[in-house]
Amino acid sequence: MGKWKVGVISASDSIARGDRADDRISIIRNLTRDWLDVDVAVYRAVTDDMEDLQEHMIELVDREKCDLLIVTGGTGLSPRDVTPEVTEWVIDRPVPGLAEEMRRAGLQQSRRAMLTRAVAGTRGNSLIINLPGNPKGVEICFNAIGDMLADALHILQGTGEANEDWGGLGW
Repeated sequence: MGKWKVGVISASDSIARGDRADDRISIIRNLTRDWLDVDVAVYRAVTDDMEDLQEHMIELVDREKCDLLIVTGGTGLSPRDVTPEVTEWVIDRPVPGLAEEMRRAGLQQSRRAMLTRAVAGTRGNSLIINLPGNPKGVEICFNAIGDMLADALHILQGTGEANEDWGGLGW
């Protein structure tokens, strides 16, 4: 399969405790195969504890060398939803366009999408994106940005030119 190493963290107290199955990992596996021709290489279920989540995010990017880290869950408004804050601690640079596009696509399905606080950014030459915990939201948001992920990874890693078809806009 493809050239990138993908890691996934499910931020969920109930999944991490084993109280419920992770109903989003199979969707993410299918989406990474469809859009990037890769399988998920590293998977973790982590509680919504800020320090635990930060530790696992840094480990997957810095030590496991994941090129793309997807953190699903914890992007809403409940007091335990801390994924965006932790992601902001971990990233070097935000990539707001990815989060904006995921919200835009979500709003076409539900007005509640405006309540998501998901963020995206880079750490070194790795891309970190937050996805909602809802399986349908995972699918909508990933599909909204799937066509840009390979370009983003190529640019970040200097492994070749990104798609130059920008409609003549000079991006």
